[in-house]
Amino acid sequence: MRPIDERTLRASFINASRKEVSDLTLPPGFADLDVSTLDYLGWVDPKLPRRSYVVTWVDDVATGVILQRAEQRVIARAQCSWCEDVTLRNDVQLYVARKAGPAGRKGDSVGTLVCAEFGCSKNVRVLPPLAYEGFDRELARDLRIVKLQEHVAAFIAAVKG
Repeated sequence: MRPIDERTLRASFINASRKEVSDLTLPPGFADLDVSTLDYLGWVDPKLPRRSYVVTWVDDVATGVILQRAEQRVIARAQCSWCEDVTLRNDVQLYVARKAGPAGRKGDSVGTLVCAEFGCSKNVRVLPPLAYEGFDRELARDLRIVKLQEHVAAFIAAVKG
C-alpha cells in the first residue's frame, strides 16, 4: 500500500455521508503508520466499536468503505474471506458495508467474513508450512499476498456496485 495522508483518507470513502467521514476516528498511530507491509488499512473505531473502516488503493485511487460489525460473534471457527488463513487462531467477524450510491440509500449491502482486527496483511506474510518436498514457500507466500489484494479489491468493487 502507498502512503496516505488524512485528507486523502477522509476523501476516499465511497459509501459514507459527509457526517460519517467527519466523525471518523483515525487509526491509532496514523501519523507514524508504516504502510509498506499493509495491503489495506483497516481499523475499528474506538468511539464506535461496531464501526470499522477499510482503505486501500484501487487503480491508483485511494478507496475506503465503512463497515458495520455484526452484533453476534461467529461461533464456529470460520475462515477469513480475504486472507484465507487456516493455520492461525484469529477471530473472524462478519462485516457488512452499505453499498455506494442509490443502491446503498435503498438499503442494499454487502457482507464478508474478515479477521476481526484486520490482521490479514500480517497473516499472508507468514511463511506457510512445508507442504511437500520441493514446495516453494516464498512463492506460496507471494501468491497469498496477491490473492489478498484481489479479494479486498473485489469487495470494494462489490460495494461500488
